Amino acid sequence: MSDNLNRPRVGVGVMILKDGKALFGKRLDSHGAGEWCSPGGHMEYMESFEQCAKRETMEEAGIEIENVRFLNLINLKDYPPKHYVHITLVADWKSGEPRVMEPHKIAEWQWFDLNNPPNPLFATAPKYFEALKTG
Repeated sequence: MSDNLNRPRVGVGVMILKDGKALFGKRLDSHGAGEWCSPGGHMEYMESFEQCAKRETMEEAGIEIENVRFLNLINLKDYPPKHYVHITLVADWKSGEPRVMEPHKIAEWQWFDLNNPPNPLFATAPKYFEALKTG
């Protein structure tokens, strides 16, 4: 195993809210394939959490977000050998219609009622809902 696999990476996910719904995409890539997730990805060097969330959302779904704020922190070890420190943010939809920008990673984007999320969820997503409810 290479040295990079022996170190956690930093991932940022952003739960985007619009009219009582949250945006989820159906994953196609190696870990979590077939599961529904929020936009997100790897943090880049010298990037803020907010910059990462806005960039990843635009790259993956082609939409703009605003009012980006912290939601939770997750030690994600559900998809070995990958290990992530996952920073979750929550944001409000600002503009644009979600569209698949990376068809090799996401099959589709849909808005789901917060009380009726899609299934199956990516491992981080249940923790998003818990954090929204408990603060």
